[in-house]
Amino acid sequence: MTHLRPARTPASAPPPAQAAPLRVAVTLLSPSSLFELAVPCAVFGQDGGEIPSPGYELVLCQTVPGAHHAVGGLRMESSHGLEALASADLVIVPACVMDGYEPPAALLDALCSAHARGARIASLCSGAFVLAAAGLLAGREVATHWMYADELRRRHPDVRVDDRALYIDDGSILTSAGTAAALDLCLHIVRGDHGATVAAEVGRRMVVAPHREGDQAQYARPKSPSGQTTSASVVGLAPVLDWALTRLDRPLPIAELAARAGMSVRTFERHFAREVGTTPLKWLNQQRVTHARTLLETTDLPVDTVAERAGLGTGDSLRQHFHRLLGTTPAAYRRTYRGLPG
Repeated sequence: MTHLRPARTPASAPPPAQAAPLRVAVTLLSPSSLFELAVPCAVFGQDGGEIPSPGYELVLCQTVPGAHHAVGGLRMESSHGLEALASADLVIVPACVMDGYEPPAALLDALCSAHARGARIASLCSGAFVLAAAGLLAGREVATHWMYADELRRRHPDVRVDDRALYIDDGSILTSAGTAAALDLCLHIVRGDHGATVAAEVGRRMVVAPHREGDQAQYARPKSPSGQTTSASVVGLAPVLDWALTRLDRPLPIAELAARAGMSVRTFERHFAREVGTTPLKWLNQQRVTHARTLLETTDLPVDTVAERAGLGTGDSLRQHFHRLLGTTPAAYRRTYRGLPG
């Protein structure tokens, strides 16, 4: 199983040459998300000479009769139907529109049949919901967009959702997070089929990195461990938490927080765990990392200064926290959000 958390370095030697084009079938969902649909078309269907012959053969497949609708009003129609999945080496299910989409039974059956005969099945972003509805993700660890992770867990409790991974390669089943992570997964597939050099050339044509650092945690909206985005919803401890958030650059001993709450340390820790869902120390560290993220995004302060202002001491300490919580480095995070050169 391959995760991108953090990125692994692929083998440099390409695999043996293939005898015939690998047939890639991309399903048209209705309605469809245009970006995730376009990604496999650009990677597997617009060869600029980087992929050695015989390369890939791309087909778009109808999943219901008639025109398929896309976000923005575009109407699409293909001459291929679900029968194309029967001869595909790789089937890709792009993102589905989450509001009320129900995959047709014929699509689910075709996916199961393709998987049973040995085809690789990949989903992009919320396309994981289609694979889960087909029963292909039961017991597997999978990726999807962090915004949809809880909903996927709710609908399919037999699926192990990793909301940090950019993509997961579980052999015959591959899943990715949202939007740009669809590119990550498609380039990973090219890398496995044709080697790292070819994947790098495809990425160069598309002006994207063949490997990205880190994981989804660096893009997800910061939350407390209990899933609450602000301390205001923690009614009993809100004044103490709000007070602490204005003093993250200073030492904040647990005893001082407890005294401000009018409790003993043991009582405070018990209330904190019940109301916030974690320990005071873990909460403080997470808030400090969140503050450091804001400083990296909005200022040119050196990493050591960011660490001091966030209350994390040194640049080395900040790097350790970023690696543990976000799967990346402060410098890489700043480059991602400010477009700075490496």
